[in-house]
Amino acid sequence: MENGAVYNETTEPEAKEPRRRPFGFTLQRLWGWRLPAKVVQAILSFVAVVCEEIVDDCRYCSGLYFFEFISCSAFLLSLLILCVYCTDLYESLGKEKVEKL
Repeated sequence: MENGAVYNETTEPEAKEPRRRPFGFTLQRLWGWRLPAKVVQAILSFVAVVCEEIVDDCRYCSGLYFFEFISCSAFLLSLLILCVYCTDLYESLGKEKVEKL
């Protein structure tokens, strides 16, 4: 009897590494209407940023600056949400930290 045969029978087989997608991209957490809603939100907030930048001259610019802040924040936060939910970052951060974020 060889030691190798006994050793091979009592050990677990090596598990293959799961196939990773490029950049860890997945759509498992944003399914149904959520993914199109977040994409539309990102597009519309980007359009708002572009429209705000088109304005050349204004008399009372405080409202325009507030609109710029809100639209830019909405664009960046919607991109952050898409990146977290559609990549492996969700698993690495953990569900509790993502919900707090």
